[in-house]
Order: sequence, then C-alpha cells, then structure tokens
Amino acid sequence: MRQSPDEEHLVRRIAAGDRRAFDELYRRTSPWLLARLRRRCTDDDVVADVMQETYLAVWRAAGSFAGSATSGSAVGWLWTIAAHRLVDAFRRRARAGQVPAVPLAETVAPAAEDEVLAGLVGHEMEQALLELPADAREVLRAMVLDGFSVRETSVLLGVPENTVKSRARRARIALREALS
Repeated sequence: MRQSPDEEHLVRRIAAGDRRAFDELYRRTSPWLLARLRRRCTDDDVVADVMQETYLAVWRAAGSFAGSATSGSAVGWLWTIAAHRLVDAFRRRARAGQVPAVPLAETVAPAAEDEVLAGLVGHEMEQALLELPADAREVLRAMVLDGFSVRETSVLLGVPENTVKSRARRARIALREALS
C-alpha cells in the first residue's frame, strides 16, 4: 500500500480524538491490512481479532505516534502494531495447545511485497528470489520485509528458532551465489 501524506495527518487528528479521522484511516487501510494478515494466517477468527486489536491500539496510541519525530510512516506504524498483535495471538494459541493456521504454500498471484521487492532490486534478484524454496522466501518475507525478529518469525511460521536461522542462512547463501 502506498502511503499518502494524509495518513500521518489522520493519525495526528486521531490523537486529538477525531472519530471521523479514525473512520477514514480505517476505510483507507483496513482492506490492505486484512489482505496482508490473511497471507500470514488462514484462521478468520484470529485475523478478525488481530484487526480489532490493531485498530483499538491505533485509537489508544495515536498520540505516541503523532508525538514522535522519528516514528516513520503511519502505514508502517500500523503494520508494526498488527504484526505484533498477530505474533501475540500465535503465542496465546501455542500456550493453549492450539496450532495457528499459517499458510506456507505459495499463492497463484505473487504477494504485493514480493512485487515491490522484485521491482526495487531488479531482474537478477527477482530470479534469485523465485529460485529459493518457498520456506526460505517466507522467512525472508517475515524477517526482511516485515522486520520480525528470529523469535517472532519462529512463532509466526510455527517452526523452531534454529530452523528460522538455518533457512535465513541458506537463503542468504543462495542469493549471494545467484548474484555473484
């Protein structure tokens, strides 16, 4: 999703208690956020809970974003909140003995972030990324594009931390070899 400068203005208005600004931010960002969350979890109940928790956090914490000079983009801030809420939901389910439904198979259409990444780094990198195994691409997506830690990626993908580290290492080696 491309950010309009208006999203930051909307967050500042939300911080001041403007309900219409909140409604507008929701209208603009919820379809994108919903699609992005569904790529990481196929359980509609979990995704719905994460959406609700995310926008509740936005309403409550807009002042912390609006008051920070180094807070980054409003859309990035929104995604960070949602991603952390999703990891928290996975942790809660793991403690309860439930396995979260995380899609690991490639979809027919490439993800928007895959297209952006490929467009930014050129054809050679695009080819190298496409040749990676799907599990390695998922680790790269979580760690590089979404900024998750090894531990958060482990929870998100439902694999041990050492597996995440191994996949990330193999992906880096494969990319280095493909690009050299």
